[in-house]
Amino acid sequence: MKKRTKYPFHPDFQKWANFNPPLNKASIFFIQGLMKLIYFGEKSDENVEVLKLKIPNGKEDIKALLYSPKDIEKNAPCLVYYHGGGFVIPGAPYHYNNCRKYALGARCKVLYVDYPLAPENQYPEPVYACYNAYLWLLENAERFSIDKTRVALGGDSAGGNLASVVAMMTHDKNDIKPCALMIVYPATSSGKETESMKKFTDTPLCNSKDFKKYCKLYFKSKKDLETRYVSPMKAEDFSIFPPTYVETAEFDCLRDDAILFAKELKKAGVETTLNETKETIHGYDMVEDSSITKENLEKRMMFLKTYLEK
Repeated sequence: MKKRTKYPFHPDFQKWANFNPPLNKASIFFIQGLMKLIYFGEKSDENVEVLKLKIPNGKEDIKALLYSPKDIEKNAPCLVYYHGGGFVIPGAPYHYNNCRKYALGARCKVLYVDYPLAPENQYPEPVYACYNAYLWLLENAERFSIDKTRVALGGDSAGGNLASVVAMMTHDKNDIKPCALMIVYPATSSGKETESMKKFTDTPLCNSKDFKKYCKLYFKSKKDLETRYVSPMKAEDFSIFPPTYVETAEFDCLRDDAILFAKELKKAGVETTLNETKETIHGYDMVEDSSITKENLEKRMMFLKTYLEK
């Protein structure tokens, strides 16, 4: 077995330095079955009410959770959140915990979308499910006392891809556009082999070799890669995006594509915040007690507050 490269990760993330999830179909189905149970364990607490929802989506409803601070005002803003996991792995405990934090810290409701996963549900099914969940929220905004003009989209990793692509779709289909977009170490592939994709072949949690495996599980064929809703980098006009926050991890194969996306947004005149974190790995949010994780969660919440309060 080839020896791993020793990267100068922050000590908070060293315990994950040698971990990458097994990416064969048997292990993925086992992980999916186990991790999907986390959804059912989510309950209200003294600060946040959690409502379990089912969103109509053709053959199978989408499970979702609506997090609401118990003292939230009527006609509140909302963040629609899509979790990471390479389009194949369900949300982890930290995804759910972060939704509570966003709700309290950004003073908003948060709709967590448990979208259908590959390889059983391949591209573009997850994309359209995420888009349908956004439309459903707008249609039911009055029912949940949400201001449909103050709805943001957010996601990490694969969820960042889905959030940004849904933002594109709202423009293409003349729907109400999100007021902001917040994406964290997102998959915004430009189709080019970036320096970070070449360099980070053995980084933890997601490296360029893992990325290729995820793509094989998510896409039916190479023809899919030519279609519009594969990546926000397929946009013909980047000015269609709302104010956007892009956060990258230093030792992450997805880093350079995310930076390229942020640069295209800035060039198009979109209000863009690019937060290039240091000594970090892909998925570092899972280390919830890290001062780096806490600091960057605060930056995300400040961004959300800026645009959700307008």
